[in-house]
Amino acid sequence: MAARPATLWAAIAPVAVGAGIAVGDGVFRWDALGAALTGALAIQVAANFANDASDAERGADTTERIGPTRAVAAGLLTARQIWFATAAAMVVAVGAGIYLTLITNWVIVVIGLASIAATLTYVGGPIPYGYRGLGELFVFVFFGVVATVGGRFVHDASAPRAAWLLAVPVGLMVTAILVANNVRDIETDRAVGKRTLAVILGRSISQRLFAGLIYGTFIAIAVLAVLDMTPPWTALALLAAPLGRPLVQRLAQHTDGPTLIGVLVGTARLHLLVAIGLAIGAGLG
Repeated sequence: MAARPATLWAAIAPVAVGAGIAVGDGVFRWDALGAALTGALAIQVAANFANDASDAERGADTTERIGPTRAVAAGLLTARQIWFATAAAMVVAVGAGIYLTLITNWVIVVIGLASIAATLTYVGGPIPYGYRGLGELFVFVFFGVVATVGGRFVHDASAPRAAWLLAVPVGLMVTAILVANNVRDIETDRAVGKRTLAVILGRSISQRLFAGLIYGTFIAIAVLAVLDMTPPWTALALLAAPLGRPLVQRLAQHTDGPTLIGVLVGTARLHLLVAIGLAIGAGLG
């Protein structure tokens, strides 16, 4: 429960896109994919554990929140236990990073250290950026750009243009996941002084931001493919576009917990479907 499995696709999706690009470039390695997936999942699980403990410590996860149960706040795990689990996940991530460094170069060390720092300071530390409306920016950068380009880099230590460009739609969609999460929690976050971007912008503007991210993802995919800036077959990801509109409508029209949780889960699934389309398309060239 504390690992938040429904959203772990956010770690898998960009690595899959990077692997698809590597297939299209003829440099794909199974060992690189396995290590990259292991490291990405371990870092996200560690982030979710750390968020569970840090939010409970700051009083952000109260009994009034409408999302899934948080382990520490609910008394299912102690903060000590969850921090031990965080450290264990980090050890796994470091192990994967060491292997990837051996088959590529020192750039992986930089990526790993930056990712770990971002993980621990999202809602933890003296100045948690997640409490200052910067969560979406960091998610776009790390789960979009860094993870996609890094997912391609691990195969042959190169980062072609396609990886940077496809990181944009991947980043937009994964950011939409966080926006959906924060819109759901807007009232309880405001009550405890957690100033997420949704709290700062308000519900109405945040709903429009969500719509912009969802539709912007597919516009970016279409434009890049049509202009031949990315492999034309990446337009396959547009097949998932019809699934975006119902999510936008539900977030705009509902405020109840079950519906908003469904929007969050649905956005995570859409993110995966888009990534699969991009990965297959990039592999086909």
